[in-house]
Amino acid sequence: MKSTDTTDGGRKSNGDGREKATLTFMCVRNAGRSQMATAFAERERAEREIDDEVEIVTGGTDPADAVHDVVVEALAEVDLDVGGREPRHVSEAALADSDFVATMGCSTLDLPGVDTDDWALDDPGERPIEEVRRIRDEVEERVVAVFDERFGDR
Repeated sequence: MKSTDTTDGGRKSNGDGREKATLTFMCVRNAGRSQMATAFAERERAEREIDDEVEIVTGGTDPADAVHDVVVEALAEVDLDVGGREPRHVSEAALADSDFVATMGCSTLDLPGVDTDDWALDDPGERPIEEVRRIRDEVEERVVAVFDERFGDR
């Protein structure tokens, strides 16, 4: 796990000496799948009460102007609000500083020392809500599995 105290070479600490894990969810546009994964990861972190143990990063290599409307709608159906979020860029340094990076089917990474997984998910942009719901549910299952594996079952 990484730590985030700036006295530790830029890494992060949760303030009590324990290291904080960094989980990163990325895709090219950061407008759909990675936004869904981030919303579910934030929910898992809060429900498991491990805010001080997990940092969540999201971004894209070529960010869109906005999160896809259909993604906002699909997440709202499960009480997750991403309507005010804006896609953002994720740097190579942020990726390399992560403990785990999930790409959404649009990238292959070789990050030495970083656990990476390509989830090979369909892009929800421009798809009907019925298809986006299926993608959303698969993203949720994968995020919960990552949290179960890394932090124990709820």
